Amino acid sequence: MPKNKGKGGKNRKRGKNEADDEKRELVFKEDGQEYAQVLRMLGNGRCESMCIDGTKRLSHIRGKMHKKVWIAAGDIILVGLRDYQDDKADVILKYMPDEARMALVMIISSLKTKISTKSRFSNCDGMNKIESEGSWEKLMGQFYALCCELVVEQS
Repeated sequence: MPKNKGKGGKNRKRGKNEADDEKRELVFKEDGQEYAQVLRMLGNGRCESMCIDGTKRLSHIRGKMHKKVWIAAGDIILVGLRDYQDDKADVILKYMPDEARMALVMIISSLKTKISTKSRFSNCDGMNKIESEGSWEKLMGQFYALCCELVVEQS
């Protein structure tokens, strides 16, 4: 009978995510990208996601992330928008919970500066209310509502 010369089996391969503890640089969206929250997983490397702009999109998990970065319903992701299909997108990055909270605070602060520069949006009480809330789901819900109100007031 031959001796086992390998380094281990399936269980050894599962425990390779040792670099998750390290802090990584926070990535913000660029042109052609959008923040989104996963509504549900559909299988076959796809998920249904609600983007910040209010559009529900079918998102495809790219091959580099497939079976390495686990995405579940409720996660905050960065998606790349397609020029030729508005209802589909590609998942570029999954934010860890602390990174997502930090990105949301940065978005809110940038919105505050944009709003305060315009005279007709001088009160930022909605923004202060959002930052005082503790629950992540409440934060996202109020953030979506505030973004919708701003879009309506600007038009």
